[in-house]
Amino acid sequence: MKVVYVMFLALLVSVSTRAVVQKPNIGNFLRCLHDRSNPKNPITKAIFTPQNSTFASSYVSYTKNKRYSNPNDTNLIAIVAAKHESHVQTTVVCAKSNAIQIRIRSGGHDYEGLSYISSVPFTVLDMNNLRSITIDVSGKKAWVQAGATLGELYTKISEASKTLAFPAGVCPTLGAGGHISGGGYGNLMRKYGVSVDHVVDAQLVDVNGKILNRASMGEDMFWAIRGGGGASFGVILSWTINLVDVPKTITVFNVNKTLGQGGTDVLYKWQLVSSKLPKELFLRAMPQTTKGANKTIAVNFIAQFLGSSKKLVQIINKNLPELGLKREDCHEMSWLNTTTFWADYPVGTSTSVLMERPSNPPGAFFKSKSDYVKKPIPKEGMEKMWKTMLKFNNHVYMQWNPYGGVMDTIPYNATAFPHRKGNLFKIQYFALWMDANATKANLCLMKELYDVAEPYVSSNPREAFLNYRDIDVGSNPSGVTNVGEGKIYGSKYFVGNLLRLMNVKAKYDPDNFFRYEQSIPPLFSK
Repeated sequence: MKVVYVMFLALLVSVSTRAVVQKPNIGNFLRCLHDRSNPKNPITKAIFTPQNSTFASSYVSYTKNKRYSNPNDTNLIAIVAAKHESHVQTTVVCAKSNAIQIRIRSGGHDYEGLSYISSVPFTVLDMNNLRSITIDVSGKKAWVQAGATLGELYTKISEASKTLAFPAGVCPTLGAGGHISGGGYGNLMRKYGVSVDHVVDAQLVDVNGKILNRASMGEDMFWAIRGGGGASFGVILSWTINLVDVPKTITVFNVNKTLGQGGTDVLYKWQLVSSKLPKELFLRAMPQTTKGANKTIAVNFIAQFLGSSKKLVQIINKNLPELGLKREDCHEMSWLNTTTFWADYPVGTSTSVLMERPSNPPGAFFKSKSDYVKKPIPKEGMEKMWKTMLKFNNHVYMQWNPYGGVMDTIPYNATAFPHRKGNLFKIQYFALWMDANATKANLCLMKELYDVAEPYVSSNPREAFLNYRDIDVGSNPSGVTNVGEGKIYGSKYFVGNLLRLMNVKAKYDPDNFFRYEQSIPPLFSK
């Protein structure tokens, strides 16, 4: 993979690409939406402009990060909350012909707000109304539209079968469109891989407004949208996915060790064993700051095991006895109940919460970053991280998510999602605060924490996870895509798959209509 990457850098030239030069025509765009609307499925009620009384609420409901929530953005022309596939087609055609940028939003979880902000005239194409789900138990398949949330998908699967599941993320309000197209990382990964490993078909609206499926889009495009992010290539309408088998009884636990209880030592040992545990076991480590006067770091060890508590205790006490796991720490439950556990609801919470949709503006500001770790971080390295984390005046944590299992057997180029064999674990850094005045201090401390970790993580490139969007790893302005800049962030997100992704982009969207600050550029300008 490194050889491919080096050859790619040698071939790549720094070229700026733009869509066909055209001045945005806002009036024509809005007229086009109405003129092209199909009377059988009128688009009128799906269009929200700043003149609508519900415009602001429509905007903020699906903006997760308060840092970027701005319903008064003068560049935002309209929100098209598509109620039918034809609304997506019409929006693409009208936006392209009038030089209006599209931002595609399904669940609104884009950490940097790139699905709902831009510095040039744009429209938000909101997919949240396209949320149908069909389950085929006998075929072990499901069809899910882009605007459906993972909580809705998990609920529908469980209603149809108690022994089928889908490998995806732990946050129930994630939208299927963006989450799956970025890879779809979750706690079934060591057993079954990531979400894109189970996608067997898709529907996509291309740059010409045509609806394509796997057969009509071709295998290169189908490869690209499985981990390369769909928003660089078109608008994902739906996925057809394979479901996986799970037992009726699954065991979870959440045990913490503070630094005073030997948390650093236990975490160091975790690094040595977590990727080598049975693939049925996913054991996350989560160092975080504690509240109160005696502020310290507590490491939460959160597990999911496809089996009984008795067997799980045996595995942990053999491989990580330092954790001191007891049978009473464990909870046996159905797969659907584990999804509320992982979403940090108390054990026993009704699974009806999985169907809840956001209705309020975002309440917090946050910043996230990511890393991949290929060799154990020494204790002195961890202690440097703790020192920086304790400087924060608000909540900060890291999630250390284990690799190994089936991920070691899937080639990096099987899908566009490249982070496979060779990783011990992935880190997500996350800081959350409530006061806007604390933003600058938090961003500076996050940079410091990221810099402290640099000697201990992947390098050349320093890899990052697309779904943990981080504008700091490189970006372009909203209206321009510079290929040289694109290779900087692209090499981190896609490693050895970037060149192929850029070729696919050049083939299907050579004028670079589908673009945003971290989109994949076409290899050469047209």
